Amino acid sequence: MPFDLSQTDRLLSTTRAVRKRLDLQRPVEREVILDCLRLAIQAPTASNSQGWRWMVVTDPDKRKLIAESYRKVGQGYLEQAAQQEKDAQTQRVYDSALALSRILEQVPALVIPCVEAKLEGVPHPIASGVYGSVIQAAWSFQLALRSRGLGSVWTTLHLFDADTVAAALEIPEGFTQIALLPVAYTLGDDFKPAERPPVETVTYWNTWGATS
Repeated sequence: MPFDLSQTDRLLSTTRAVRKRLDLQRPVEREVILDCLRLAIQAPTASNSQGWRWMVVTDPDKRKLIAESYRKVGQGYLEQAAQQEKDAQTQRVYDSALALSRILEQVPALVIPCVEAKLEGVPHPIASGVYGSVIQAAWSFQLALRSRGLGSVWTTLHLFDADTVAAALEIPEGFTQIALLPVAYTLGDDFKPAERPPVETVTYWNTWGATS
């Protein structure tokens, strides 16, 4: 085998959405982020476009502005969702997301993947290719972080106030923000695979609903 499958499978199955276990006291080195991004940009892109850009925010004042924007558009929703959710596992996710919103400015680095495209009114096949180009790279970034003892989580709530963030960071017209990834070293390393349905129950063969 060209790879150690036990280690590869462990990386793929334990790269979790990390919110409460981000180390807010330990700085994240610039070179570590760049190393992870060097791997991220190896991901496939639509039409070899390579239109992604990576906005890394470490300045405390700018992190605070982003956190305030995030809370302005998302905190009420998260509080309501956490109160109303009946499923215990999903409620824990909302509680965790709410906790992150309250300390977001303390996370050492906030990474915003952007793409050189405006997607309003773009046909679905084209938009899918654009998003796919960036999302695959961002996931590679998250895997690279995990392999180095860091954690992150894919968030999108700030996109409801993307113009405010774009102005503060001087993101030019023509670029679309795709997500916000808080990045920090993790507190502990004992992450486990999440509970998921058996893959056989969500995989169909040749005809929708056919499991064999």
